[in-house]
Amino acid sequence: MSVKLSNFTNEDRKVIAQLANFSVLEHYKDQSVAPGNAMTEYFMAEMGVRRRQLFVDLDGTNSLVTQAGAMQWLIGDVSATTGVKGVGDLFGKMVKGAVTKESAIKPEYVGTGRIVLEPTYKYIILQDVAEWGRDGMSIEDGMFLACDGRVEHKIAARTNLSSAIAGGEGLFNLSLRGRGIAALESNVPASELITAELNNDVLKIDGSFAVCWSTSLQFTVERSSKTLIGSAVNGEGLVNVFRGTGKVLLSPTTPSTASLFRTTHD
Repeated sequence: MSVKLSNFTNEDRKVIAQLANFSVLEHYKDQSVAPGNAMTEYFMAEMGVRRRQLFVDLDGTNSLVTQAGAMQWLIGDVSATTGVKGVGDLFGKMVKGAVTKESAIKPEYVGTGRIVLEPTYKYIILQDVAEWGRDGMSIEDGMFLACDGRVEHKIAARTNLSSAIAGGEGLFNLSLRGRGIAALESNVPASELITAELNNDVLKIDGSFAVCWSTSLQFTVERSSKTLIGSAVNGEGLVNVFRGTGKVLLSPTTPSTASLFRTTHD
């Protein structure tokens, strides 16, 4: 990037994660506070509840796709497009947005420069989509923040839609595949996520604790026991079931869909 930025990072703002041209900036200390909320801000920082921002550098050969309204500022010769290639493409994007709870139109930024997204109290997790194999990765609703423009957006459906409805789960998830980096917003940091690698095996989860998973896995919602009586006795009811060969990133404490933090671009 030819443009020079001063004081972008300092003792109060540090880069905590980087993957290719994607970087995560964390605000360790926010000095722009009023006396009335200084105590709250102090204890939030002590507990690790801090603002984080994704910033991405473009060199003219790549592009960035974000959630609508996520951009805070950009610098350089960068322009935004809708990424819509026609009426049919627009309709397809609207359908994807409706069923995955993501914004229908995701702006795409092209050019040379730096794009900085709005701060969020959630954790930003960077993933190399190519490492998830040919079928890519599926993510829980509402977790998509941004990705490389080369990454394909698809819809992954539950195998058994009726039980998904009964279990209160969404019917579809956003699936990403191809080459490039994806940034996700998570309730827990990457250091706390458990990676479950399945080799023709089964993983059952009581609740929406899966952050993302291999699209190649068969994903269903089923009774925890083979019989209705058994499910009633063990108190679990319906569980999310992943079958096959692939991997799942699992949150050990907080459901991936819980609204614990309010982001500024919601």
